[in-house]
Amino acid sequence: MVWAITHHDTLQELLADPRVGKNPQLWTTFTEGRLPKGWPLLNFVTVPGMVTADGADHRRLRGLVSQAFTPRRIAELQPAIEARTVALLDDIAGLDGEFDLREHFAYPLPMQVIGELLGLPPKQQDALHELSDTLVSSSATPEAAIAAQQGLQALLASVVAAKRAEPGDDLTTDLIAAREADDRLSEPELVGTLLLMLVAGHETTLNLITNAVRALLAHPDQLRLVLDGSASWSEVVEETLRYDSPVGQFPLRYAAEDITVGDVVIRRGEALLASYAAAGRDSGHYEDADRFDLTRRPNRHLSLGHGPHFCLGSGLARMEAETALRHLFERYPGLALAKDARPEPIGSFVSNSVRTLRVTV
Repeated sequence: MVWAITHHDTLQELLADPRVGKNPQLWTTFTEGRLPKGWPLLNFVTVPGMVTADGADHRRLRGLVSQAFTPRRIAELQPAIEARTVALLDDIAGLDGEFDLREHFAYPLPMQVIGELLGLPPKQQDALHELSDTLVSSSATPEAAIAAQQGLQALLASVVAAKRAEPGDDLTTDLIAAREADDRLSEPELVGTLLLMLVAGHETTLNLITNAVRALLAHPDQLRLVLDGSASWSEVVEETLRYDSPVGQFPLRYAAEDITVGDVVIRRGEALLASYAAAGRDSGHYEDADRFDLTRRPNRHLSLGHGPHFCLGSGLARMEAETALRHLFERYPGLALAKDARPEPIGSFVSNSVRTLRVTV
């Protein structure tokens, strides 16, 4: 049994409820071996690290990671993000006027940023992207899902080994060095943390940029607001996070004891699916929820999580998206969807965006 939590207020309450955990050992379907053979998200929901830890274990891991992933380190990335954005737009200027914005702009920017932050060799970044796509896919074959998990772990383990041998000025080196008294991240925890940061650090921002451009081009009245200064790029990012969350559903959380929600009882050992995309369109919480509106006040959403598992990289994602959108529309204020554009959803209920976004300048 898996409960999809689609209402904003209920989801916010459960995300912060201490009776709801992330450790798959709480899930009776998993511990009793009742999952379908080859379930494609098994590896995603069992990877060791913060995303599958609770209580003191989660606080320990988050504390160690926070020593390395500091607000100062994030702020120091701003000049590099600006420079990479401008360079990508220069490359786009060399195309024929029509291109896939997702492939040529929304993907390479966050991949390059997280790659540099973690100290990943550039030649490995495309392979890591393809493997992470498969890891969060809900339609991958069992063989592909297992291969993706093993491939990611092997590549990231090699990065850890390389940084142990030759430390650098990067987050991986800092994670290796992070300690609390005699406590440090174990090897599986290091690899699991890097995997989480890789997936969250580029997949979500890739979707956020793509979804924001798509929404603005579909709502020219809202685009005019931001181009004439009546709305900010920060407001574009926040409304996109609510309106078209880059993470559709995040698996999974588990009831550590019976929890009553209205007239429903979620039994101990049952799973919960955090439906961020649905919560962002909850008409019981937002007025005219299906309208993309940059003037929406207030505009609090749950797309970056809530409670103890709130996204550590939220500041970086916001910075990248705001920078990318500002430069893109300053360079190409007349950007438009290509006439034959037929955006198709990604084949995943985790990652929420479109496969391609063909635009014209």
